[in-house]
Amino acid sequence: MNIKNIPQLKNIDSGNFFLLAGPCAIEGEEMAFKIAEKLVQITTDLKIPFVFKGSFKKANRSRIDSFSGIGDEKALKILRKVSEEFSIPTVTDIHTSEDAKMAAQYVDVLQIPAFLVRQTDLVVAAANTGKVVNLKKGQFMSPESMKHAVQKVVDCHNENVMVTDRGTMFGYQDMIVDFRGIPTMQKYATTVLDITHSLQQPNQTTGVTGGRPDMIETVAKAGIAVGVDGIFIETHFDPANAKSDGANMLHLDYFEDLMKKLVAIRKTINQF
Repeated sequence: MNIKNIPQLKNIDSGNFFLLAGPCAIEGEEMAFKIAEKLVQITTDLKIPFVFKGSFKKANRSRIDSFSGIGDEKALKILRKVSEEFSIPTVTDIHTSEDAKMAAQYVDVLQIPAFLVRQTDLVVAAANTGKVVNLKKGQFMSPESMKHAVQKVVDCHNENVMVTDRGTMFGYQDMIVDFRGIPTMQKYATTVLDITHSLQQPNQTTGVTGGRPDMIETVAKAGIAVGVDGIFIETHFDPANAKSDGANMLHLDYFEDLMKKLVAIRKTINQF
């Protein structure tokens, strides 16, 4: 996929990685705009191609009482408003075939969650919208197996597909990133590394997913060093009180410093 096919994507000739970033979930318009404004400022200054991320609903939750969203259409309208206000593309997760058609009216990239990437009907529904499709590698899948998920999209006459590694299950309550998988998946499609979800620690006894945000910089640097095309990072100005995935999101205050380091690494890597 040529990232130029993502609508409104800026800085595409900068030589930088591209970035999918934003909060785990859309909690409201004010929080979405606050995060988007800061990310736009950072990525504009550093010339990073940027797609704003936010889930319009959270369907994969450990407990029934966990936050799942503010209402589908309400959240999707906020995503569209962010796109229009800042002239940036947006991405959101979908969980059912019906979601694909609905979300495609509001966002530029449809993301298939890792748990659902083998669901053919869902992948085909996303592909048939004509939107860019981001396939997250299942935690239970090998990098090599992602070629079949990519082929499902291509077989629907949609070449705009990318894959995202978000770690592989290691034991019962941890994940690990195998960086050998990045060049493998790049043979099939543009490849992204999801930094923050790779540091999740799921299946905790409390029913609330844990994480290792202290390792975000380490994994991000490694991903850029091995030549990943893009990175995915969830961020929030108050992770401790975020309604979803607060345990592994990067605090917004630390975002700019990390991006400066990653841009410097990418500049070095581009020389080889």
